[in-house]
Amino acid sequence: MKKYFLFFITIFAFFAFNANAQFKNYGVKGGIQYQQLLPFSEFDARFSFLARGFVNFELTNTLSLDLGAGYGQYKTDDHFNTYPASSPGDHDVSTDIIPVDVRLRIAPFPSKNWNPYFYFGGGVVKYNVQNVPGDTAIPQFDTKESGWAGYFPVGIGTEARLSDNVLLDINGGVSYTTTDLLNNFVIPDFQDASANLGIGLTFAGSDLCETDEDRDGLTYCREEQLGTDPENPDTDGDGCKDGEEVDVYLTNPLNVDTDGDALNDCDEIRIHSTNPLKMDTDADGLNDYDEINKYSTLPTNPDTDGDGLKDGAEVLTHKTDPKNKDTDAGTVGDGVEVGRGSDPLDPSDDLPPPPPPEEKVKVGDVITLEGINFATNSWQITSLAEDKLEVALNSLKDNPNVEVEIIGHTDNTGRRAWNMELSEKRAQSVKEWFVSKGISGSRITTIGMGPDDPIAPNNTKEGRYMNRRIDFKRIK
Repeated sequence: MKKYFLFFITIFAFFAFNANAQFKNYGVKGGIQYQQLLPFSEFDARFSFLARGFVNFELTNTLSLDLGAGYGQYKTDDHFNTYPASSPGDHDVSTDIIPVDVRLRIAPFPSKNWNPYFYFGGGVVKYNVQNVPGDTAIPQFDTKESGWAGYFPVGIGTEARLSDNVLLDINGGVSYTTTDLLNNFVIPDFQDASANLGIGLTFAGSDLCETDEDRDGLTYCREEQLGTDPENPDTDGDGCKDGEEVDVYLTNPLNVDTDGDALNDCDEIRIHSTNPLKMDTDADGLNDYDEINKYSTLPTNPDTDGDGLKDGAEVLTHKTDPKNKDTDAGTVGDGVEVGRGSDPLDPSDDLPPPPPPEEKVKVGDVITLEGINFATNSWQITSLAEDKLEVALNSLKDNPNVEVEIIGHTDNTGRRAWNMELSEKRAQSVKEWFVSKGISGSRITTIGMGPDDPIAPNNTKEGRYMNRRIDFKRIK
């Protein structure tokens, strides 16, 4: 018996350490086993065996149901009697056995190279005594027993993979019966049993590599490659299925927070509409978590209050309120104040100082307010231009009898006809701004000069910028 045991262990070790592929999730397997039996009875054990075939149905990744039947011989030696000299084997009791059983197989630790398991089960065994000693003093041997008995196997084993669909099976265990007649001899309170050590081949049909047991959009084999749990549709518990994370959102299904911004990946996608692959979705200098939970700004808008300053710059540099366009509650927004160099936290410097008395404009004078310039082909008034217009606005408010002519200009880029129209649009947009601030439109006239009155050469970018301007002429 010892030499058989060492032989099986050697073969198992060879295949367990040389198999390269991961065990797959097979649905149905079948195979054959040869087992060396060691009978437990009133008599001495003799060479015994059992050949068994089985079909195995996987219930889960760790549980399977084994249905099997076999044929073998259960041999013992009658050592209670003295016989004349005879040939070896003349004292043997030989019984044919046909077990049929159901086994629950539990494999809690499958790995890359092997699949250890233990089993227990129950069934029946048909036994039929075929041979008894020919010269015996025991009357019971006059009749060869046969019948059915309960059969209860328990043991351990392992599978080692030989190929995609062929597995080497090595197992050992004990089988208990409810009869004491396997050796044709009865001693009260003693039931015949056997120990076994076996080897076999298991053949798997089509494997379930391409199945999706947890319905997360990933096949079983792909989940094995990724390291996700094939029985859990959301391995990291972030609320998104593993398949969505891998194929749609490109996030890590093993990490609840792929970009490390302290926000759950699925919350970013479904609640906050932020990018789970970027800590700072709107690139404003604040990470998404801080914008949502600390500053209450919009993580998808770099300028929550629309003052021209990024949220990160307001919080980290200027110390202004990123949710308030005018932090100091003056009359000028934070972006304008930062642009002109005044303090966005001090309302006293929001309005520019009035011009000195000696700079009062006389009838017929034409002045150009620096900073009231336009982008190419545009007549939109910028925030910086509004700051400059405040000077003229205050002057018109302080002098209600003054009337002015607003003159629009362009550079020489483009067609002359368009430039003439564009210059008139620029003058008109400034007039509309004054009217929106409470100045009567009857006090303002407009005219467009197009490119006809440049104050700088049009052959440079800076010169063209200066020529896209507004002039004020006092007409009363």
